[in-house]
Amino acid sequence: MSWQTYVDEHLMAEIDGQQGQHLAAGAIVGHDGSIWAKSSKFPELKASEVSDIMKDFDEPGHLAPTGLHLGGSKYMMIQGEPGAVIRGKKGPGGITTKKTGQALVLGIYEEPVTPGQCNIAVERLGDYLAEQGL
Repeated sequence: MSWQTYVDEHLMAEIDGQQGQHLAAGAIVGHDGSIWAKSSKFPELKASEVSDIMKDFDEPGHLAPTGLHLGGSKYMMIQGEPGAVIRGKKGPGGITTKKTGQALVLGIYEEPVTPGQCNIAVERLGDYLAEQGL
């Protein structure tokens, strides 16, 4: 299966079978910041944004004072799982990032998608990739 298929069929799939309800954007990004696959509306990443996310996985709390920046947007840090999941909030939407052995799985949501639905979509794919050694 191609990386783009994982994004299209898993990250961007309809949530709970509700037509038209899916993440706003999603991507799989290497630890070095290289884009493996992304949805059409995923923002342009800066290398510093990916390195800051990676640093927060290594040093939980690194992003707390400044927030998580992605594609120029700032997300307020909210509870995650140190070393495994980072979550951010911006207005009625937000972001979930799951770290695997080689990649970051990122999902951005907007209403009516809930934070929990985004977490499930991103973390389920991340867990699967981690189980595959990726």
